[in-house]
Amino acid sequence: MGKQVTNHIVEVVDLVKRYKKASKNAVDGVSFYVEEGSFFSLLGPNGAGKTTTISILTTILSKTSGQVSLAGYDVETESEKVRQKIGVIFQNPSLDINLTAEENVRFHANLYGLYKYRPSFGLMDKRYQEQVKELAEVVGLSGDIYKSVKSLSGGMKRKLEIIRSLMHSPKVLFLDEPTTGLDPISRANLWEYLQKIQKQNKITIFLTTHYLEEAEKSDYVCVINHGKLVAKGTVDEIKEELVEHKMIVDAANRKGLKAELVKLKLRISGSGPFTINLDGRSGQQIIQSIRSPLSVLDISKPTLEEAYVKIINNTNDG
Repeated sequence: MGKQVTNHIVEVVDLVKRYKKASKNAVDGVSFYVEEGSFFSLLGPNGAGKTTTISILTTILSKTSGQVSLAGYDVETESEKVRQKIGVIFQNPSLDINLTAEENVRFHANLYGLYKYRPSFGLMDKRYQEQVKELAEVVGLSGDIYKSVKSLSGGMKRKLEIIRSLMHSPKVLFLDEPTTGLDPISRANLWEYLQKIQKQNKITIFLTTHYLEEAEKSDYVCVINHGKLVAKGTVDEIKEELVEHKMIVDAANRKGLKAELVKLKLRISGSGPFTINLDGRSGQQIIQSIRSPLSVLDISKPTLEEAYVKIINNTNDG
């Protein structure tokens, strides 16, 4: 297949996966691409087909039909080359708990043929030692890199997986529910590290998550349901299409304010505070039209989660 000429690091064309004895396709004619260096999110409920898709992209699972390439290599016929280009952090940590954190990294580096294995960290190649120390510092694991994995918290284990997955300088980092089981502070810290690493190493991030706020900063989002892509676009495009922008207002003289809102032919709900559907108008336009002194004024910004829920509900109903 050779090297790609586009800036698409991932190309998926009409991907189909049907498991043996299944009555329908788990992934049903899915097509999308991911631009190099971008932050891409594949969203969908359990059983929608996203784990199957990510498993095919990471060469764990074979496809039924379609074309799938990563960094210009076919994921099936050139799977070894694909594996050299990717790092994967799965939902469930895949660490050997009987080893230290650094030993887990050392075995991984040896598995990828990056460095010859030596029985201790001090005997390893100097470049290996420098790389481990540098990555441990970046993700905030310097003080724990020589500890037993058993003694590490969930957040530390995730950081260790990041170090391990970045040792071979992957082009694409796959994050499959990376923060499941982490407390809010660990989740926030992990994302801070991931964003720093993405910029420093110019890595493409491919995320699947049930925490929709984690996908808010994506450059591009695809939503899959019942094996089919049901929405794709930038976060703002998906929000604009599906979620109404609203304004919340109130006044000491509620009766007067309501009469004024009705006279302005605004779509309102509630008995005070009142929710106004902007219907394409700017919030400033509406504020300037209201003469009543307002005691409450809030413009609600739609979230990706609101848009996602609408997409899934609409496609389930359909």
